[in-house]
Amino acid sequence: MSASLAAVLALAACGASNEDSGSDSGSGGGSDSAAELSGSLVGAGASSQQSAMEAWQAGFEGEYPDVQFSYAPEGSGAGREQFINGSADFAGSDAALDEEELTAASERCAGGEVFELPNYISPIAVAFNLEGVDELNLTPATIANIFNGTITTWNDPAIAADNADATLPATAITPVHRADDSGTTENFTDYLHQAAADVWTAEPDGVWPLEGGESAQGTSGVIEVVTNTVGAITYADASRAGDLGVANVAVGSDFVAPSPEAAAAVVENSPAVEGRGEYDFAIEVNRLTEGTGEYPVVLVSYHIGCVEYDDQEKADNVKAFMNYVISEDGQATAAENAGNAQISDTLREQAQGAVDAITAAG
Repeated sequence: MSASLAAVLALAACGASNEDSGSDSGSGGGSDSAAELSGSLVGAGASSQQSAMEAWQAGFEGEYPDVQFSYAPEGSGAGREQFINGSADFAGSDAALDEEELTAASERCAGGEVFELPNYISPIAVAFNLEGVDELNLTPATIANIFNGTITTWNDPAIAADNADATLPATAITPVHRADDSGTTENFTDYLHQAAADVWTAEPDGVWPLEGGESAQGTSGVIEVVTNTVGAITYADASRAGDLGVANVAVGSDFVAPSPEAAAAVVENSPAVEGRGEYDFAIEVNRLTEGTGEYPVVLVSYHIGCVEYDDQEKADNVKAFMNYVISEDGQATAAENAGNAQISDTLREQAQGAVDAITAAG
């Protein structure tokens, strides 16, 4: 158990005790007390959520000790796949379901409806390991050219132009990307595709689209490689950047540092994806914002599940967990442990409607 997690356990347990048991009339006539919840609850997916999930799990298990909870941080693609094939009750994913996945997920769910709740919001840091340099200003085009292999040394004129006060060595740049199918990769490549379209020609994808560079499994994998490799650079959930240097990204005429507040601001001002179901709240992040204090290299990580499950126990357990996750206490506990942005009251109210609707067939 990490020290940061231990520090939030009391808050988590207290917060969970104030939450609805997840078994009101919307649960299809399920149990009325926490003590009656039992069985298992299986989640899988985004490794970006791992620290937040540890806090959510601690709080949830404190209130529902008879529910066997597990979450496998195997990557967003794996999480979506396991939810669709029924081996996971819900998925954590840094990317919303695509049209093909949405069709398959609808077939998996008893009533055909799927919820996608943007419950975890965090900036993606462009994190690097460069001796004597803790912070850099980088434009979208410069970031794109680093990751596509055009810019190969840290003293390149394009980097130097925006960092007059930095002593930039001639160290070779080692770009590091995710080896697994990752929603963080999809969000990062979507940003490059939109903000640096002149130099980044690959389409957004959860699978890294280019040859070259180094790769590693999961968020912890890329952070470990960069930590151990002078000159390396990667993209990762900002809460996991640790002691690595972090870039400020050009937004309009300013350079903006990744922060929970700046990430939340851009999400709040981004539109919903059109044509989705009543409880599907996928967001089209505004990567081209020039808003003051907004940071567009952001991941919106979802919890994906069924509005109607085949099994009453599963419906009750998913409902109780989601109720805790979206609560003020659940969000505060996750933010304390993971450093992510807390969802807004608007997003909470929206998500609550979906959670209230979770039920079981029959």
